Amino acid sequence: MAYSREDIYDPAVTGEIAGHVREILRLIGEDPEREGLLKTPERVAKSLQFLTKGYHENGQEIIRSAIFDEEYQQMVLVRDIELYSTCEHHMLPFIGKCHVAYIPDGKITGLSKVARVVETYARRLQVQERLTVQIRDCIQEALQPLGVAVVIEATHSCMQLRGVEKSNAITTTSAFSGIFLKDARTRNEFLNLIR
Repeated sequence: MAYSREDIYDPAVTGEIAGHVREILRLIGEDPEREGLLKTPERVAKSLQFLTKGYHENGQEIIRSAIFDEEYQQMVLVRDIELYSTCEHHMLPFIGKCHVAYIPDGKITGLSKVARVVETYARRLQVQERLTVQIRDCIQEALQPLGVAVVIEATHSCMQLRGVEKSNAITTTSAFSGIFLKDARTRNEFLNLIR
């Protein structure tokens, strides 16, 4: 089963979201009929569909579309994967980087598939803690490696633009399975490599 990327904008969903956005514009005191705002509802509707496209993607299918037999038994690390997600509490972006490692057990996957898994789960309404675990679990279940390690470092607009307004705060989350949980040397090797 081959994986292919496709940006899809459902016309019915676009129209329905756009109608709500027009009403939101009105409720905040704007004129949705103002020239600069005429196309904004449709743009927002398409933007929301793009930012949440991960709901229509399957991370395990992405991994399984490129699994190869390989006797390599050392750590495979993909560092600094750009991450763009949306906080489910305020629907504001959080942006950062994700580091993913696994130790193969006779099977490897295409390196781009690891980044696509990150993208799949990031493009949903999220909390960073859940996102970290979903990436780990997806790779563990689809590839069955000896272990998976995931660390995410991100800044959250909801903390920067509103509320406490702390623009330099970085949130770090981690999730480990298998050998990364059981063997401190392996875990420390991963942590040293991502520093």
